[in-house]
Amino acid sequence: MFTKKNIIIILLFLLAAGSYYIQPGGAQDPATPTESAQPAPAAATAAPPAPGATTAPNIVPSVPGAAAAPNVAPAPSVPAVAPPLPTVTFSIDKTVVDNGGAVTVKGKGIPGKPVYLEVWSEKLVKSSFFDSKPDKDGKRPYKLYLTHSLPASYKIYTPKDKKEVFDAFKAKGKGWAYSDALKEMGADVAYTAPAKIQIDAYQSTIMAGIIGSRGEKLPTLDEKENRRRAMQLTKARFSGIGKLISPSIDLNADGTFTAKVDIPQGAAPGKYFIVAYADKALRSQPTVVENNIGFPMMYLANAGTSLNLLWPFLLTLAIGVFGVLMGAGGGFLLNPILVSLWPLPHTVVAGTVMPTVLFSQASGIYNYSKIKFISWKLGIIMGLAMLAGGFIGPKLTELITLDQFKFVFGWILLVLAGLMFWQTTPGYISKNKKEQAIMTEFKKRAEAAAKAK
Repeated sequence: MFTKKNIIIILLFLLAAGSYYIQPGGAQDPATPTESAQPAPAAATAAPPAPGATTAPNIVPSVPGAAAAPNVAPAPSVPAVAPPLPTVTFSIDKTVVDNGGAVTVKGKGIPGKPVYLEVWSEKLVKSSFFDSKPDKDGKRPYKLYLTHSLPASYKIYTPKDKKEVFDAFKAKGKGWAYSDALKEMGADVAYTAPAKIQIDAYQSTIMAGIIGSRGEKLPTLDEKENRRRAMQLTKARFSGIGKLISPSIDLNADGTFTAKVDIPQGAAPGKYFIVAYADKALRSQPTVVENNIGFPMMYLANAGTSLNLLWPFLLTLAIGVFGVLMGAGGGFLLNPILVSLWPLPHTVVAGTVMPTVLFSQASGIYNYSKIKFISWKLGIIMGLAMLAGGFIGPKLTELITLDQFKFVFGWILLVLAGLMFWQTTPGYISKNKKEQAIMTEFKKRAEAAAKAK
């Protein structure tokens, strides 16, 4: 007989056995009562979507008889990485030169794009341009453009394949146009340093020139006109195309390039900036080269150049002796020689010669007065005329170019030389008793002065 206690023990045993074979939370498949249902495998992780594509939800299909798969969150969208921006970089073999020198530039540009180098000095100089060419209507504008902030040294280097275009402009001589040359060679993308210089414009008149004035000042130029006039002032300052453009960059197909930047002897001292360009928006950071000079080299700030002082001293000594011998200060000889031998603006030469002549004329006046060779009445009258001319002349020098200065001065010297040579021929002297009397009197006074010593 099973007692009540035994029955309770048997029931507890059966419950424990049932809980062992049936897993909690699971369910027996009616079709396969002996196998537990297995969840369907999760889908593989999808690859990152393409830029701009919509990510589809991660859906796992249901399998008959399988347990529901857990929800899988969609894979996060990976942001597209932008390609690096193209750059132009370069290095130089030296950062310091003494009285000029060559600097080797090696760099990497954009394959298939040309590279240009812009080089300019931190020193600034004055430049002027007088526009007297007829416009489209045949009228002459007579406008003076003036700046005090043009780089003392400036040059653009282009690839060697631009040499044919360069030679074509060089063959035009003085008629070449700087803006056209830059545009046809593609170098206008590198013309930036002088483009924003401050320019003053004046409306000149004949009366303004007579009284030594530049004329009425005009309104400030707009950006486009300022850039255009800056090119004219740059050309007026440096003149030849070879001083402003050099087709000398070796450019390879992979974008690498090599060039030699030349800082000429006698150039302004101080910092020189070098920037490489592939286009207007694509340029390198500026690199600096220092140009040092030492005695006897001296920088002339208003001329924008450096000179060895020894040679002008010896030249002026020789001309001073010859000039005083002729009763002149020697300025008419110094002007053309200084302009021809050194890269000096004619305006600076004309102004520099004035105090030079003052020294020679002061000593000449003293010595000529001792031997009684001075007519003070005639000298004072002529001096007043010279005073007026000295007031007007400096303003007029801004209205002419260096070529016009050389042309006029050259013809004046030729006429004076021919006239003086003719007056010293024996035939002329024999026919002019007045000349003979002057020569005789000159000899007597010279002999008397020599005996007095």
